[in-house]
Amino acid sequence: MKKSLFVVMVIVCALLSIGVVDSSFAGASRDYISIVGSSTVYPFATVVAEKFGKSSGFKTPKIESTGSGGGHKLFGSGVGVQHPDITNSSRRIKKSEFEKANKNGVTGIVEVKIGYDGIVVANSKKTAVLKLTRRDLYLALAAQVPNPDGSQILISNPYRTWKDVNASLPALKIEVLGPPPTSGTRDAFVELAMEGGAKKFAFIKAMKKIDKKKYKAVCHMVREDGAYIEAGENDNLIVQKLIANPNALGIFGFSFLDQNTDKIQGSFIDGVEPTFEAIADGSYPVSRPLFFYVKKAHVDKIPGIREFLKEFTSEKAWGDEGYLTDKGLIPMPVAERKKYRSAVENLTELALSDL
Repeated sequence: MKKSLFVVMVIVCALLSIGVVDSSFAGASRDYISIVGSSTVYPFATVVAEKFGKSSGFKTPKIESTGSGGGHKLFGSGVGVQHPDITNSSRRIKKSEFEKANKNGVTGIVEVKIGYDGIVVANSKKTAVLKLTRRDLYLALAAQVPNPDGSQILISNPYRTWKDVNASLPALKIEVLGPPPTSGTRDAFVELAMEGGAKKFAFIKAMKKIDKKKYKAVCHMVREDGAYIEAGENDNLIVQKLIANPNALGIFGFSFLDQNTDKIQGSFIDGVEPTFEAIADGSYPVSRPLFFYVKKAHVDKIPGIREFLKEFTSEKAWGDEGYLTDKGLIPMPVAERKKYRSAVENLTELALSDL
């Protein structure tokens, strides 16, 4: 018996040494797909996972809402059953995250864009719809803003009400519930909304060429004096808090607005209402693409990954009339859908030079 066990161990070691057996998966197994990442992509991935679990014969994938940053950290930490197979992301993977993943042995990453989403600034239907600009949002939420006296000097944010920011807005206390720094929604909001508003000031816009690091800090740093309240990665919780507090505003993906139109409403941004059509045609200024990333080394090692990818990238899921549009996903144009479906079929690896 001992001799037989020894022979088996020798054979396994030999196979490992020549690469026939992947050491990351030897002696361990997992019979379900593990997915982490973005709270914005979470509801879309959950719908696909549930349909996949019911119709494919494979187990329903397990999905954790960790935020985009948290998802990339978990995804890029290594290869093997103890690490997730897929991470959802409401922004593109960063070069630093890609490089760190590579250092940890995650060298085959497949990028899949799934569609588009808008970031909304919403409030309770018990109050009036707000008509904001990106400039208003920057002045209301940035840690440092231009001195109200008109001089080209940055000071700690002095604004306490929306009327302080813009005389046409109501005299309501600035109270905005939003995602934490680990969230892709937060990343996209500060880049698209706050930076977009900061650039309305010529001296800040010029700063980008002179001192890019300072420019980014000025545009992206959110105030920490209580006007902005980090509400975690659970966007449904923000919706509930808006219902409880009609004077507050909340920041989250369009899909959460779309699913709660009986209770909350989206603010106009730069004169454009957050609607499916406005996000699809690009007229709504605070919109972004959504992604998920697949660990190529796990395909064919974890049962069902190929089949799950096929379901997610099918026309019945992400197409113009697909079931994900019912959840608020804005479909990609046909050419983009073909491109990313091909990336899935061929397991096309993302390169650092692509980022």
